[in-house]
Amino acid sequence: MSGAKNSYRPERTIETLGPDFYDPVRAAVFPAHRLRYRNQHAAASVGLEDLNDAAWLNHFARFEPLPGSLPQPLALRYHGHQFRHYNADIGDGRGFLFAQLRDEHDRLLDLGTKGSGQTPYSRFGDGRLTLKGGVREVLATEMLTALGVETSKTFSLVETGEALERGDEPSPTRSAVLVRLSHSHIRYGTFQRLAAIKDTASMQRLIDYVIKHYIKITAPVHLDEKVAVVMDYAVANASRQAAGFMAAGFVHGVLNTDNINITGESFDYGPYRFAPSYDAGFTAAYFDHGGLYAFGRQIEALHWNVYQLAKALLVLVEQSVVIPALEKYQLHAEQALSDSIHKRLGIKPATDLVENRQRIQVIETALRASQCSLDQFYYDFYGGPLSAHRHKTTSYTTPSFDAVFKILNTATPAEGAGHAHIHPYFATAHPCTLLIDEIELIWNAIAEHDDWSPFNHKLQAIRTMASAYHQTTPNL
Repeated sequence: MSGAKNSYRPERTIETLGPDFYDPVRAAVFPAHRLRYRNQHAAASVGLEDLNDAAWLNHFARFEPLPGSLPQPLALRYHGHQFRHYNADIGDGRGFLFAQLRDEHDRLLDLGTKGSGQTPYSRFGDGRLTLKGGVREVLATEMLTALGVETSKTFSLVETGEALERGDEPSPTRSAVLVRLSHSHIRYGTFQRLAAIKDTASMQRLIDYVIKHYIKITAPVHLDEKVAVVMDYAVANASRQAAGFMAAGFVHGVLNTDNINITGESFDYGPYRFAPSYDAGFTAAYFDHGGLYAFGRQIEALHWNVYQLAKALLVLVEQSVVIPALEKYQLHAEQALSDSIHKRLGIKPATDLVENRQRIQVIETALRASQCSLDQFYYDFYGGPLSAHRHKTTSYTTPSFDAVFKILNTATPAEGAGHAHIHPYFATAHPCTLLIDEIELIWNAIAEHDDWSPFNHKLQAIRTMASAYHQTTPNL
């Protein structure tokens, strides 16, 4: 099995961790298999783009094993903090690790599922996914990829012909099974579970696994050094992830430790939202009554999570080993936020770190004071001085924008930003957005008329934006 662009390279490295990390499971048998979304770009990255639709459905709806990869799906074991309450009674409850592969850059990737049936960790759940949930995840991953945020890629979405009862949407509702492609399904909660059961031998194997397959360096000899390397890696990834959310105007909604993986991609999109304006208190989940995972608290949330990872690692080492990495988080987050906002504005950061910090403070102050559209702001000012012909037609009259104009008019456009005045994407008055009302309209067309044209039109609009921002290849 090989593709025209990249060869198919199956893996099953997860098995080297041993059976204490997972439970073999069977996929659900569905009454129907209607292919609704196929990510051909992601498929090409792992040599699967030549599969015909029948073979695609066999692998990604009936879960016939991919040749040379895992012979049976594995439900992964983990614990986690959910809204900062520790829960030992979780694990893969409606998904599993289906396959592992390598891409053309020799990176290990996972194909995981959502809605593939019950597992030992389903508790009272049916192990299913609503079609609406699948549609929302496709849109989220496409949009975040276009904006340059590290995210899992929705690989496949298949409607499965069941009627599901749900308390948070009109029921019965349609069902689906989703497959995602990501670097890793090793969560912070994977480490937390081993710490809770005091399985230090498995924890050491996990540390070695992460260093070998994700950090990809020659493993240090001493355990203290290994743990320090993993902590540095996790802190850098977590701070980058949080900063990416902020620059994208994105609110994940459920930043629990079981939803954060060691490689730092965003994944598992439930009650997410894109913020219409800079509102630090804007939340995505209706049940987040205290605003724990509000827009403006996401950097703090990831800091808290990486601290829980450090606590889990204390079953192996002393506090002095993990503290240096934790102390770097805020500096990493500040730098990552600066890089992410400069990138979204299409300008180069200043050479002076203090100046960059001041730039970000000025921009955030103006956005907060004006409550203008975040997407419109980044669209209007993309390219800094190259954007003058766009933002002149838009009213940014809040006094705080005077300082923003000064920054952007004197900044150096980023490499490649010069195309902004000729790319068709920038010829219209408004940017591509993905606000909640738009998602609901897309879903209503599907639910009421089985009309997928708004969904497909939105995907095309997002991909046009991606090409304008030179985000045409996956971040994976």
